Amino acid sequence: MKRVHLLPPDVISKIAAGEVIERPASVVKELIENALDAQTAKIELHLREAGKTSIHLNDTGTGIAHEDIETIFLRHSTSKITTAEDLFDIHSLGFRGEALYSVAAIADVVLRSKPKGQETGWQIHMRGGEKLEMHPVNIPEGTQIEIRELFFNTPARRKFLKSNVTEMNQILNILIPYAMLYPDKHFTLTHEDKTLIDLKPSESRISRIAEVLHLDEKHILETSQHLTEKDIRVRMILGDINIARSRRDMQYIFINNRPVENKTISFHMNNVYRLILPEGRYPFFVLMIDIPSGEIDVNIHPTKREVKIRDEQNIVAILRHLCENALMRSGQAKQVGQTVSQANAAANPHADTPPFAVQSSPTISERQIKPYSLPQALAKAGISNPLGEILPLDIFESFTSKSETQPPTEQYTFPQKNYFSMAGEALYTQKKDSLHNKLSQARFLGAFMNKFLFFETESSVLIIDQHAAQERVSFEALIRQMEKGAIEVQHLLSPYIIKLSPQELLIWEEAQERLNKIGFASTQFDQASIAVHTHPVLINDTERAVREILSGENPARCDHEALARRACRASVMAGAHLSGEEIEYQRQQLLKCLDPFTCPHGRPTVIEMTENYLNKQFLRT
Repeated sequence: MKRVHLLPPDVISKIAAGEVIERPASVVKELIENALDAQTAKIELHLREAGKTSIHLNDTGTGIAHEDIETIFLRHSTSKITTAEDLFDIHSLGFRGEALYSVAAIADVVLRSKPKGQETGWQIHMRGGEKLEMHPVNIPEGTQIEIRELFFNTPARRKFLKSNVTEMNQILNILIPYAMLYPDKHFTLTHEDKTLIDLKPSESRISRIAEVLHLDEKHILETSQHLTEKDIRVRMILGDINIARSRRDMQYIFINNRPVENKTISFHMNNVYRLILPEGRYPFFVLMIDIPSGEIDVNIHPTKREVKIRDEQNIVAILRHLCENALMRSGQAKQVGQTVSQANAAANPHADTPPFAVQSSPTISERQIKPYSLPQALAKAGISNPLGEILPLDIFESFTSKSETQPPTEQYTFPQKNYFSMAGEALYTQKKDSLHNKLSQARFLGAFMNKFLFFETESSVLIIDQHAAQERVSFEALIRQMEKGAIEVQHLLSPYIIKLSPQELLIWEEAQERLNKIGFASTQFDQASIAVHTHPVLINDTERAVREILSGENPARCDHEALARRACRASVMAGAHLSGEEIEYQRQQLLKCLDPFTCPHGRPTVIEMTENYLNKQFLRT
C-alpha cells in the first residue's frame, strides 16, 4: 500500500507560512521591509490587540502597479532578484517573494496601492490564500495594507501567542532598529488608538537613536573607520559607562542596512566593556557595518536574522579596536583589556593563525566610585533574627541534588536551595556549622578592589564577595517585608524621573499597581518617563532597581521572591568602599541570614582557602 503522498496546496501554504510568520511581529517586519524597499518617506503602523486582531500599515512609497497587485500574492514572486547569482548580491531587505504569500495564507488581507503618477489605485482582498475581490480605489500615492484575524485558520498557532504586552514588545523590537537605521524616515506607531512612537525625520542618527531609546546624547560616543582596500565601512555608536543595562537589550548590529544577530560580534563587544562595567551590567551599542555583498550570505535563515561573514575574525578585530579607542578617548574607561589577538585566541583556541591584531590599549584614569553607607538602610529594615550559617565553596563540589526546600519559618515562607543529597546531610551540617563558627570568630584582614573581604581563621582564609553578600541580606529582608505587606519605604522630597524605553513603558503601564505595592510608588511623568515617589529603604539605586524589575517577565505576574531577587541587585553600589564598621555590620547580618552561602542569583557569598590548598599552590609538600 502506498504510504508516501504529496501534500495538498493549502497544507503546503500553511507550512510555508509557519516558517516565515511566527507571530504579529513577523508580519510587521515583512511590511516594514517592503515599505523601505519601496523608498517610503513615512511609515504609519496601527495595531489592535498587539496585532492579533489587526495590523494596518500605510507607506508613501512607489506603490504597486495594477498589473502586479495580484501577482505579489503568489509564492516566490519578487522584483528584487532574477537569477541564482543574485542571491550573492542582495541590495534590498526582501528578496524571496514569500512574505505576502505567507501572510495571505493565514490571515484576512486587504491591500490598496497607487503608484506615483497614476490617477487611481487598486484594492485586492485575500483570505486564507484565496482572492475574494479586486477593484479600483481612490487613495493617496503609496500602499496601504491591513491584516486582520491573524492565524484564523491555524488556531493551534494562534493559541500559542503571548500576552498583548509580550507581543507588543516583540513588535517594538522589530520597529526600533529600523527607526534607528533610517533617521530620515517618519515612523509612527499606535496601539488601540494610543500613540506609542512618533519619530519625525532627523538629520542626525545619534539624535534619532537617543530619541527612540530615551537616552542622553552626552553619554553617547561615536567612531568610524573605512578600510578602502577591502571596501569595509564600520560606524559605531556606543554608550559610555553611564549607560549600563541589566540586560543586553540595547545592543544592535546592522550589516548592509539589515538588522542581524551575530553571537561572535556581540561576545567581543561585551568583552571590551567587561572591565569597565560592574558585573551583571551590559553596554549599549549600535554597529553599522557595510561589507561587499559578495562577502556575506543573507540567505541562511528563514527570517534573515542571521548572516554569514566570510572574514568574520577581521571584522571582529576592527570592531574591538574601534571600541577600545572610543572608550579611551572618552576618558572614562578604567582599563580596556586584552589585545584583539589574545581575545580571539581565547575564543578560538584551535585556530591555526591569529587574526588581524591590534595592540592593547594603555591603562587610563580610574572612574570615580561613589561612597556607600551600608548600615543605615539595613538598620531601618529590622534585620535582627539569627537564621542560619555559612557554607564554604567546597561543599558545592560534593553534592548535586538541588530539589530540597527549606521548611517555612514562623515569620515567612522562604524556599531555600539545597546543594546536598540526603546521604550527605550529616557532613553538610558539620561543614556548615564549622564555617559559621569560623566566620563569626575570624579576624578581618582587608579588602581587595572594593569587591572582596578577607578574613583570617586559625587554619584558613575566608573571602566574602561583598556585593553578593549584601544582595543576600537585602533579598531576605525584602522577602520578609513583602510577605508581611509592610515594606518600609523612603518618601522622596522630589520625585525621581526615569526615562523608560518603549518596551519598559509598556510593562510599567501593566505593572504599575504591583510596583506600588512593593514600595515603588510611581506615576507617568510624560510620554517617555515615569516619576518615582517612594522606594524601599533597602534600595540604594532607585533607577537600577526599577529597570531590573521591569526587565524579564512582567512583574505583574511575578511572585514576591522573583521581584525581590531583581530589586536586590540595586541594594548595594558596585565597587562601594566600606568602612571597618560597615564591614563588621555586613558580616553580622550575613550570619543571621536563612541561606547565607549563596546570593539570590546562585553565586557563592563566601569561599574558604585552607592552608593545605595554599601549600599545594606553592608546591609545598
